[in-house]
Amino acid sequence: MQEKYLPSEIEHAAQAQWTASQTYRARDDSDLPKYYCLSMFPYPSGKLHMGHVRNYTIGDVLARYHAMRGFNVMQPMGWDAFGLPAENAAIANNVPPAAWTYANIDHMRTQLQALGFAIDWSRELATCKPDYYRWEQWLFTRLFEKGVIYKKMATVNWDPVDATVLANEQVIEGRGWRSGALVEKRDIPMYFFRITQYADELLSGLDSLPGWPERVKTMQANWIGKSVGVRLAFKIPPAPPLSKGGESLLWVFTTRADTLMGVTFVAVAAEHPLATRAAADNPELAAFIAECKQGSVAEADMATMEKKGMDTGLTVTHPLTGEAIPVWVGNYVLMSYGEGAVMAVPAHDERDFGFAQKYALPIKQVIGVEGETFSTDAWQEGYGDKMRGRCVNSGKYDGLDYTAAVDAIAADLAALNLGEKKIQFRLRDWGISRQRYWGCPIPIIHCDACGDVPVPAEQLPVVLPEDVVPDGAGNPLNRRADFVNCSCPRCGGAARRETDTMDTFVESSWYYARYACPDFDGGMLDARANQWLPVDQYIGGIEHAILHLLYARFFHKLMRDEGLVASDEPFVNLLTQGMVIANTFYREALDGKKTWFNPADVVVDDSGARLKSDGQPVIAGGIEKMAKSKNNGVDPQALIDQYGADTARLFTMFAAPPEQSLEWSDAGVEGAHRFLKRLWKLAFEHVQGGAVAAFTGGELPDAVKTLRRQLHQTIRKVSDDIERRKQFNTAIAAVMELMNALARLDGDEAVTRSVRQEALEAAVTMLAPIVPHIAEALYAELKPGAAMAWPAVDEAALVQDEVELMLQVNGKLRGQIRVAATANKAAIEAAALASEAAQKYLEGQPPKKVVVVPGRLVNIVV
Repeated sequence: MQEKYLPSEIEHAAQAQWTASQTYRARDDSDLPKYYCLSMFPYPSGKLHMGHVRNYTIGDVLARYHAMRGFNVMQPMGWDAFGLPAENAAIANNVPPAAWTYANIDHMRTQLQALGFAIDWSRELATCKPDYYRWEQWLFTRLFEKGVIYKKMATVNWDPVDATVLANEQVIEGRGWRSGALVEKRDIPMYFFRITQYADELLSGLDSLPGWPERVKTMQANWIGKSVGVRLAFKIPPAPPLSKGGESLLWVFTTRADTLMGVTFVAVAAEHPLATRAAADNPELAAFIAECKQGSVAEADMATMEKKGMDTGLTVTHPLTGEAIPVWVGNYVLMSYGEGAVMAVPAHDERDFGFAQKYALPIKQVIGVEGETFSTDAWQEGYGDKMRGRCVNSGKYDGLDYTAAVDAIAADLAALNLGEKKIQFRLRDWGISRQRYWGCPIPIIHCDACGDVPVPAEQLPVVLPEDVVPDGAGNPLNRRADFVNCSCPRCGGAARRETDTMDTFVESSWYYARYACPDFDGGMLDARANQWLPVDQYIGGIEHAILHLLYARFFHKLMRDEGLVASDEPFVNLLTQGMVIANTFYREALDGKKTWFNPADVVVDDSGARLKSDGQPVIAGGIEKMAKSKNNGVDPQALIDQYGADTARLFTMFAAPPEQSLEWSDAGVEGAHRFLKRLWKLAFEHVQGGAVAAFTGGELPDAVKTLRRQLHQTIRKVSDDIERRKQFNTAIAAVMELMNALARLDGDEAVTRSVRQEALEAAVTMLAPIVPHIAEALYAELKPGAAMAWPAVDEAALVQDEVELMLQVNGKLRGQIRVAATANKAAIEAAALASEAAQKYLEGQPPKKVVVVPGRLVNIVV
């Protein structure tokens, strides 16, 4: 055994052996219990960051631990390869997104392999490859024919210069991120998944996921947003009718039907037919509507933006009182949400209250709380609580509480055919159309004679051409005649392919299932999907708590209903790891522009922070998430080159619990490396003493017995910390404490060396999921030719002949006493009173009281 710890040599040798022997290939034909461990797959940006290292190390620890416990483990890896970043990079570098993406995949795969992850690379997939998205297109066509996918007009962010739809995050202060043009709201045809058909099941299914964080389940429940309310109609006085046949009606949904008598105006979206009618001869209103159509359509932006409105001059008729209610256009009302209209009760809704005050609209109290006086000087939050008050100023409904008022008002509306009770969800159908090139083509053909025709299964996949270099001006597929022009599958006439591509969330919604059978060419999934699914442990960032996880759950139910999978949920257990954060430093120019400097290039001392290169001051910007924009990232490859992959893995697991943010620390990295060197040295010194078998039984000296008890306590704790608690930092700390105790153990006699051998074997094995390279090398030296298996707890070793109890006098610590582990209360009291410390304070007098806390302490009250 070499004396010096050389991580580069050790890690290269271990990885070469794992690759040659296909150590981590999951076996489809195994009789062992399965364990499917999956970390959210990365976007191939070109370089791993420390967030990747942390995420995949967490998964690797769990995968390796379960393999050592006798499970048939599958831990696959793939690439979330479509998406706008590749398109933007391609524009910037004048290269096809495909070439950029595949080069990045190759580089990142090499980086992942250098970290020693126990990945089954035979199952690798990339979502941009036709053999993957072929089956996504196949499912699309099936669901389209069944009506689960449909087409309708939808409001989007439109950049009029680049002639493209923008994601919400691409709209910056109302302008396109690239062109700088004022963004418009535009209605375009889009394809939608009917995710709302599954809203109830998606909500109730959260109760079947005890292995998910409560925070994530709450976030999903809030996003689904089940509301019980009343859908009701205000009559629209005749003008030209806005609906076919019969009287025109303006429909709204409310969860507070008990406040219906307090409606003082209604607000409609800028795109609403009533707004269009009113603007026909009102240039000022038309200009305001045009303004409303600019800006983001994101709900979050709508919630925080300044609420603006304009009176249309039109009225609708209150369904119960017959009162004329003014109609306003509100910039906070979206046509794509609900009915494109809301009823406003300023006295009992915070948003409506602020709007009414701004435009001097009436505020009518219709809910009263006994003993409290209503005031319109400021928002009275208590009046918004549906369970506190009763109806007032509401005619026949006066005195009714919330439930009784809703029931009575709903019944009266139903009798007039103007309303009904209804359950509504905040969740909207999932619009998946993207007017971008680098994505999965939507498999629809547009025929003038036949309409929208799904591409037949035998003609799939619709292959995305990979030689396109986008220029940012619209979707380049529209200019590719070889892609667009085709024949209709039904009539054979000239037709055009759909050039929209799918939301990349579609690809990431089913990849976990394809890992079970990535080589299957006869369908989307085969029987192996049910063999491996559901995923036993899923790991990823909290930022994916809502959309990705919700869409994956939805897709799983779609696949179930198509007979592709048997389970109801895709992921049994979920772990959401925290961010990796680090210091930031910058200088600010006169024009306000900031230049950010990497922490490695900055020195911080008593005089402040200075740039190493010029010695001039820099400003500390605080601790933030590692990001390119703040230049505060740490290159994992540089860390591996300097310290080795095991050090990187050990630090990321030891620095913080997995669900908390991890603050980067160079000193912490160096500390992790020092521990591995100490471990190596301790093992080297022991091996140099000659071969010895691990302890199997017999009498032990007290010090050795104590060490062995600590060893088996550590095995129990580490097993629980990894498997149940998933607190890897405390598991590592326990092994470190054991190593410190082992270093203090003196003696070279045979029995002591046998316990030292047992402790070293167990410690190396317990660290193996976290630092596999050094662990494998050390175990080969400690026990040549043997395979590592997780150590078992020897219950006999945990039995203590004596226990040490703290001795207190009047609640203050005065010493310790040792008593037999089986001593009863009387024996413990006697031992405590007989101790030197107790005698000193008793001064020959009997105690007033003796309190014994078994296993912990004795308190003598004098």
